[in-house]
Amino acid sequence: MSEKIDKTNFADLESCDPADVMARTGCEFDPDARQYRINIWGHVYCVDLKAYEVRSEGPGLDSYHDYLHLFILYFLMKSKSIPPEEKWVSEKDIKGGAGFFRGPHTLPTDWISKRFGDDIKAFRQACEKLGGFPLALADAAFSFQITPSLPVAVLYWQGDEDFPCETKLLFDRTIEQHLPLDIIFALAVEVCHSVSVQV
Repeated sequence: MSEKIDKTNFADLESCDPADVMARTGCEFDPDARQYRINIWGHVYCVDLKAYEVRSEGPGLDSYHDYLHLFILYFLMKSKSIPPEEKWVSEKDIKGGAGFFRGPHTLPTDWISKRFGDDIKAFRQACEKLGGFPLALADAAFSFQITPSLPVAVLYWQGDEDFPCETKLLFDRTIEQHLPLDIIFALAVEVCHSVSVQV
């Protein structure tokens, strides 16, 4: 059992209609084992309602403080069956985001900037390893298909004599219909962590 995720999150998912969860998210459900299986960012994860556990089935991603696992639980519980609009917005453009994404909830994009500095080639290689799709934005940018309905983009600018390198995240405009602000933050932390630890 995860020590960082409260059991009530699993109980809340347990109370959901599996047919509805599968229809909204495209996941699979084993009624005997009480387990959901879902593809997240190219990896299959099992949500075990009996064991109160989220685990990868295969290599998976190294979740930062179980934030990825928390995101998976909420995605199964709350996401809507709507396609992305393919219109990028920053965290400050999300309803309530300008006030929420500050202080302790500032997106840790500096992890990526500190990791790669001005090595744009290394940044590109890290994003490609994570299955990123290149975008014609910034000095380099990649979109990651976290789920079919939730893409996230990472934008990177090289520094110069006047300004240091900079990284930003963008989200599809529909993300606020899928997730509350704190879970969007959890997802953003996972994206920044996953990119910054690539070697």
